[in-house]
Amino acid sequence: MVASGTTAGSIPEPSTSIQLPADLLPHVKQARVSDWSTSYVRKLLMSDVVVVVWAVATAQLLYFGASASNVSVKAFGSVPYWVVSVLLSFAWICALALSDSRHYRVLGTGIDEYRKVTNATLICFGLVAIVALVFKIDFARGYLLIALPLGLVGLLLERKIWRSWLVTQRTRLGKMSRRVVVAGTGPRVSRVICELTKSPAAGYAVVGAALPAGDKLDDDVCGGQVPVGLISDAVDFMRSVGGDTIAVSGGEAVPGPEIQRISWQLVPGQEHLIVSPALIDIAGPRIGIRPVAGLSLIHVETPKLSGVAQLTKTAFDRLGSLLLIILLSPLFAVTAIAIKLDSRGPIFFVQDRVGLHGQIFRMFKFRSMSTDAEARLKDLADKQRDRGNVVMFKMTDDPRITRVGKLLRRYSIDELPQLINVLLGTMSLVGPRPPLQREVELYGDHVHRRFLVRPGITGLWQVSGRSDLDWDETVRLDLYYVANWSLTQDLQIISRTLRAVVGKDGAY
Repeated sequence: MVASGTTAGSIPEPSTSIQLPADLLPHVKQARVSDWSTSYVRKLLMSDVVVVVWAVATAQLLYFGASASNVSVKAFGSVPYWVVSVLLSFAWICALALSDSRHYRVLGTGIDEYRKVTNATLICFGLVAIVALVFKIDFARGYLLIALPLGLVGLLLERKIWRSWLVTQRTRLGKMSRRVVVAGTGPRVSRVICELTKSPAAGYAVVGAALPAGDKLDDDVCGGQVPVGLISDAVDFMRSVGGDTIAVSGGEAVPGPEIQRISWQLVPGQEHLIVSPALIDIAGPRIGIRPVAGLSLIHVETPKLSGVAQLTKTAFDRLGSLLLIILLSPLFAVTAIAIKLDSRGPIFFVQDRVGLHGQIFRMFKFRSMSTDAEARLKDLADKQRDRGNVVMFKMTDDPRITRVGKLLRRYSIDELPQLINVLLGTMSLVGPRPPLQREVELYGDHVHRRFLVRPGITGLWQVSGRSDLDWDETVRLDLYYVANWSLTQDLQIISRTLRAVVGKDGAY
């Protein structure tokens, strides 16, 4: 028996395609969205190759000179070092690629990019050492000891230069950013829009808001007008305003099934989905996502600074302060002479401050005010214009500041004697601002959490605006630091402090 429509001995041709539901293939035929990250990553790759090849070639030239040298490999006999250099360069570039150090999510902001570059480099050289041991390769240690630091510093510097260029494109020209539509309830969306608008360097330019029917944004969303659409039509609305990313702010307005529906409608690789949970001021290292029974559970680790972390921070503070005191001793001497020549009074200003666990300690500064500064404080506080900071007294053009004191404060030189406090263990290089006892009396209960760590010479409050911040923002930054401490963050704050001092923002 032969099936109808076929001839004997023939096999029906299989269908080359089937008809799929229209909503299963979202606009795949549309013109490809121009993606800045592709060209930027390509430039990073070329720069990485140049730096790595330069570092390895320089190491070979410095250690062996222009003469040809060989390395002994048990399985292959003698191999020229230029072959080793080529293989090492290739392995290094591969390690950078496998670590996702050029992934668009780590570019332009945060420390993940630098951390990935560092980890990839160390892992690469670690594997080289293991391979040399296993296969009995007699590497010249000096060759590797030159290539490793030279290449790592070069890579970090190269990434820093590219990041500065990228941030300039974002902040000044409004280019090379994800075009984001924020979805959620009015108050949540308004907050997310404000935070993203205040940080253009992060690379998220808000182009619209998707809200439930009948909901609306706050009257003043960071001083800008934002187009508004409906959550039920979020993807089409995003495309209509030229967006490429939907950022969902956690809440009942956008439940899990709705987020899933939105994700299905996005074009893979061209359109993106971001979910912002209702967690405030919690850094990435404390957050972990664990799938359980079909649920994505977000684990938030309780912050603590003890054990190895405390020992690491203490060692970093003591060694760092000792080194800085030695290096800056000529500046200490010049400053002391200038203070004595400018006005009568002591060189140092000593004041009681509240430190770790609420303990009182004596903080040292170079004197930048007249000797009767404390006596004149009350009158000036009564006349001070409202700056939004009801706890800390900060005044523009304070008449108590001496001529030399203005210069010292402008470049934060008056703070340098606090290195002595760090060496003594009463302060840290980085931490919350050390408050006065009269300020602590005005604290709310939650503000006392800032005493869980030692106060610092610099901190997030200083690199984020210094005296220009209002009190609530100062507290928020201090508590964020306490809850999310890491040594990498300390190094980043120190780097930002140097730029803030040069920029003189909020210094008076």
